[in-house]
Amino acid sequence: MRIKAAILANMGAARPYKDSRPLDVREVELDPPGAGEVLVRIKAAGLCHSDLSVINGDRPRVMPMALGHEAAGIVESVGSGVTTVAPGDHVAMVFVPSCGHCIPCATGRPALCEPGNAANGVGTLLSGKRRLHEGEAHINHHLGISAFAEAAVVSEKSVVKIDPSLAFDEAALFGCAVLTGMGAVVNTAQVKAGDSVAIVGMGGVGFSALLAAAAAGAREIVAVDLLDAKLETAKQLGATAVYNARDENVVHSIKSCHPRIDIAIETAGSARALELAYKITGRGGTTVTAGLANPADNIKIQQVSLVAEERTLKGSYVGSCVPLRDIPNYVAMYQAGRLPINRLLSERVSLDGLNEAFDRLADGNTIRQVLVL
Repeated sequence: MRIKAAILANMGAARPYKDSRPLDVREVELDPPGAGEVLVRIKAAGLCHSDLSVINGDRPRVMPMALGHEAAGIVESVGSGVTTVAPGDHVAMVFVPSCGHCIPCATGRPALCEPGNAANGVGTLLSGKRRLHEGEAHINHHLGISAFAEAAVVSEKSVVKIDPSLAFDEAALFGCAVLTGMGAVVNTAQVKAGDSVAIVGMGGVGFSALLAAAAAGAREIVAVDLLDAKLETAKQLGATAVYNARDENVVHSIKSCHPRIDIAIETAGSARALELAYKITGRGGTTVTAGLANPADNIKIQQVSLVAEERTLKGSYVGSCVPLRDIPNYVAMYQAGRLPINRLLSERVSLDGLNEAFDRLADGNTIRQVLVL
C-alpha cells in the first residue's frame, strides 16, 4: 500500500529545521505484515527527544529512516501467528519489541531484550525485515515503529492492546514518555511514600516522572530545569520546590534547602544534568538516569562518595518496564484521575508541520507535541 511518511535522509541538518527541512513527507510503499507482524493505522504520535537526537545526529542511526516511535492507532490487519491483537483493536506502541525468549526477557527485564535492541540498532523490525521502501530501495524503521506516517507495520511484540475509550493523542504518550518517566520512578527507583525526590529535566519524560512521584506519595518533589515557564508548570503539577539550573549556585541552593534528597532522577539526556542530579542526591540515596545522552558524552563523579556515602547510580531504560503489565496499569491510573497525563499535551501538529515542531522541541519550548492523523 502507498502511505505518506516523514523520511529522514541525512542527519545533522542545520537549524532552523523550518528552513533546512530534514524531514521530507512523501509517499512510500508499505508492505503487508509478515508472520508475527501487525499493520496499524497510525492515529497519533508524540514528538520525543529520541526522534530529535536522530535528526541532529546525537544518536546516529542508519539512513534513510522513517522516524517516530511513540504512537497509538488501530490494528487493520495481522500476519500469520499473531494472537495478542486483532483487527479493530486499539493499541499503544512500545519502542523495544521483547522477544520473550532471551535472558533479559526471561528474567523479567523485557526493556533490555537482546534481539529487540539489536533490530533497533540496524533499522529493522524484530523479524529482521524492512517493510518500507521506495522502488527497490529500503527505508529503515525507527525503533521498530516509524510512526510519523499514515500507517506502520510493526512486530506483534511492539504493540499493547489498550482501552478503546482512551483518546489517541493521550494514548500515544503511554508508549514512551509515560512508560519511561513513570517507570523510572516506580520500577527503577522504587519511590515510596515519604521519599524526597528531585527530577532534573522537565520534558515529557520528566513531567511523567513528576506525576508518578506525586502519585507514589513523595514527601517533597524538587523540579529542576533551564526554563522558568516549565518550572511554573511543574509547580502546578505537584512540585513542592523548583530551581533553574542556569543559576551557578543551584547545587548549593538545593542542598541547603533539601539536605536529604533520597532519589534524584535525570531525564534531560545531558551529562551536565546527570552530574547535577548526582551532586544533589543525599547520603545513602539513589541517582537514576533515564535520559539518553550523546554516546560520546561522559560524566565525572566523585568515586569515593559511592562508598563512603553508600550512594547508588542506576540506569533506567524505557522505565525498566514490562509493557504488557505497565501500560494498562498506567492507563487505569490516568482514567481514575491519579495521573493527569493530558496536562502534558502542548500542541497537536500535522505531518507537514513536523519540521517546525522539532524546532520548538529543540528550543525546549514545549512539553509534548503530538502528531494527529
